[in-house]
Amino acid sequence: MNLPNSITMSRICCIPLLIWMLSSFFPFHSIHGEQEIAASLVFILASITDGVDGYLARKRGQITTMGMLLDPLADKLMITAAYICLVQFNPHLMKAWIAVLVIGREFLVSGLRSIASSEGFTIEASDLAKLKTVIQIVSVVAVILAHGWYEWHFGWFILPVEWIAIAAIYFMVLVSIISAVDYFVAFWRKIDHAAANRRSRASFVLSRSKKNMPAANKVS
Repeated sequence: MNLPNSITMSRICCIPLLIWMLSSFFPFHSIHGEQEIAASLVFILASITDGVDGYLARKRGQITTMGMLLDPLADKLMITAAYICLVQFNPHLMKAWIAVLVIGREFLVSGLRSIASSEGFTIEASDLAKLKTVIQIVSVVAVILAHGWYEWHFGWFILPVEWIAIAAIYFMVLVSIISAVDYFVAFWRKIDHAAANRRSRASFVLSRSKKNMPAANKVS
């Protein structure tokens, strides 16, 4: 297994660790915020590996079939695990319908990409999708920290942790919906174009065969 795939596997291995840290079985509860800080660090480090493995795979020329399978799988599992755990960990901020919407959006995009691949074309990640990924990371970390703190005080400066979490969550919901629509529109355009090309090729072959029929009859 090459280095990029090993990094991707490390991200998958972080998932049960994150689930444990966001569960009631974690031994260090929020006396001084140990649970929130530990879970946030694990999620941030795992999220960083998402960019590192892709960069190394392209730079080293080590893009493999296994990597193409594991990388999106690791991303989907990490986000799904985080949002499901947060519904229990901080239900005041992370509502069940938000987790369902986010996870459903991931299934939708994966399904569209699978159909596109079977049809012989790909759907590239848009800037909206990349923005959505960044906001997802911010929202997860903010909701985790908001479980232990309402706000942070730095002298005269006050950082409203909970309000940042709320803003990140609902901005993420908005961007997720818009990016899902953007994916669907891009998919529909390409699938319609592919269908038009197939119809054009079929009509061309049919017209060629009709033109050749009289000549074949003469030979016979």
